[in-house]
Amino acid sequence: MPCARRPSAIWRWRRHYRWSFCSAAQSPRNPGQTASSQRATKEYRASSSIHSPEPLHRTAQAEIKCSQMLRHMTGQTASLLAFSNNRRIITPRFNDDSLMQYAFPLITVLIWAINTAVTKASAGVIFPAEIGFYRWALAGLLFTPFMLRPVWANRAAIKPVLGKIFILAVLGTAMYQSLAYFAASLTTATNMGIIQSLVPMMALGLSIACLGNRLTCGALLGAVLSFVGVVVVVSAGNPAELIEHGVNRGDVMVLVAAASYAVYSTLLKKWQLCLPPLQLLYVQILLALIVLLPPFILSAKTGLNASNIPMVLYAAIPTSMLAPWLWMTSIMRLGPSRTTLFFNLMPIATALIAAATLGEQLAIYHLFGGALTLCGVILAERWTTPLRSKAS
Repeated sequence: MPCARRPSAIWRWRRHYRWSFCSAAQSPRNPGQTASSQRATKEYRASSSIHSPEPLHRTAQAEIKCSQMLRHMTGQTASLLAFSNNRRIITPRFNDDSLMQYAFPLITVLIWAINTAVTKASAGVIFPAEIGFYRWALAGLLFTPFMLRPVWANRAAIKPVLGKIFILAVLGTAMYQSLAYFAASLTTATNMGIIQSLVPMMALGLSIACLGNRLTCGALLGAVLSFVGVVVVVSAGNPAELIEHGVNRGDVMVLVAAASYAVYSTLLKKWQLCLPPLQLLYVQILLALIVLLPPFILSAKTGLNASNIPMVLYAAIPTSMLAPWLWMTSIMRLGPSRTTLFFNLMPIATALIAAATLGEQLAIYHLFGGALTLCGVILAERWTTPLRSKAS
């Protein structure tokens, strides 16, 4: 009679791991289990299809393999003997604490920082209205094979909110990046990155004013610090010269662009449009192209050539298509609060990339102003004590 095939090490580990977890609540050696962990155990037992308490034959080789596998998944050293003795139950977590979860927002911030340097490099190579239109036209063209059918099937839900989507397209898609392209010839990429880092601070202020969010100590003090930091940057470390000569037009354009994106973020939160994110992005792109078409027609044109095609491709594919998807994915995996914190790396990454690729010099006022702005934004996000209590 042929011998039965022995189960693999992974299968034996799965069976034993589930049995150990399920039997932990019943074990007399586990008297300190809390009510919440007991409920979790019951829920796990209800969802599990394997409850066999039969003893499991283990070889030393299988135990070593399973221990290595657990160490790889959890970052902790574990043994099957610990499971069998119920000394310590370790739940492998594949998603929440994996380092790969933090790669999504980091890559997104890196894409945006490089795009700021690309925006600065595009000045003099291609007209702002050209690259703004080409970028979204190419992104919309590449999205169409995947998104046209779902959007058309969902047209009944899109039609009632088309006016709101148009406003979002003007603010967040057309106006935000177009102003940055026009400002690129008048200011530095480092200044652009530091000023754009004000977006979370502005969005927080608008949410307090428009959405009824309570004013916090961190928001008030953070706003003051961020304002001082931006003044230091746009005045090149000399506020008196700022009063005498005024603000650079390029810095003003970037500031208006940041404000438009903050309004976009606030309206997006206020309206809570019940549409899939990629469908919403695709419709915004189509509506933004309608807005960008007249400036493109009226603008002078250099045409596409070998020097500006890579810039258009980068602005269209990584920045307009990949970055939104990565950002939305990071929000789903990490949550909005943890994801937003990565946006604070923008000025640092932009300054380093601009210094390495564009030869921009980092001055002391860049470091000081950028640090103040960054501290202000982080303070506003993390210090959430209300400024005044409800009783007062």
